[in-house]
Amino acid sequence: MSNGSKWCRGCARDIPLSGFAADRNRSDGLQPRCRECVAAYSAEHYRRRQAAKGKVVKDHVEVPAGCKFCRQCGEIKPHSEWHKNATASDGLSTRCKACRAIQGRAGHLKRSYGMTEGERDEMVAGQGGLCCICLKAPAVHVDHCHETGRVRGVLCFNCNSAIGKLGDDPDTLRRAISYLEGHAWKPTIVAQGVYRQPS
Repeated sequence: MSNGSKWCRGCARDIPLSGFAADRNRSDGLQPRCRECVAAYSAEHYRRRQAAKGKVVKDHVEVPAGCKFCRQCGEIKPHSEWHKNATASDGLSTRCKACRAIQGRAGHLKRSYGMTEGERDEMVAGQGGLCCICLKAPAVHVDHCHETGRVRGVLCFNCNSAIGKLGDDPDTLRRAISYLEGHAWKPTIVAQGVYRQPS
């Protein structure tokens, strides 16, 4: 020990005296290892004890002020990327907003349709990635029968919205098709120069 510093037995460095915890049993009144080495040793010892019990200890991640580490995605994000949680020690949710949104969608699929994201993705792949009605737009919305709850396919937003607004009623859809094809509003020829207006 000299000039306000001491040699650390753990990391073999000269460390300022403030970097050592007190130890009354030592002649200089300080522990032989610096605080960092003692903390690392304690963490490793704790990890070994937990491993012996069959438990896994998550590694400590250094996080800058104003940020938090999301164990779900493994990213450090600013506090603005987290929902508030008054019951948490830091006042923030345990997962970032993006991870909560992903889990929310997965939970919605399971609750509403009884399917996983993998099963939905298989269905989309089976449709070639396209809406099975218009065959143009990406398939993104799971469509189901409102009477039986059975999933019918994955549609684009417009097609899913359209059949929903028409009440999922095949007769209404057939009349809409007839209307679009002109049967409901085009006059028909009865004789030369004589037309019948649609009723």
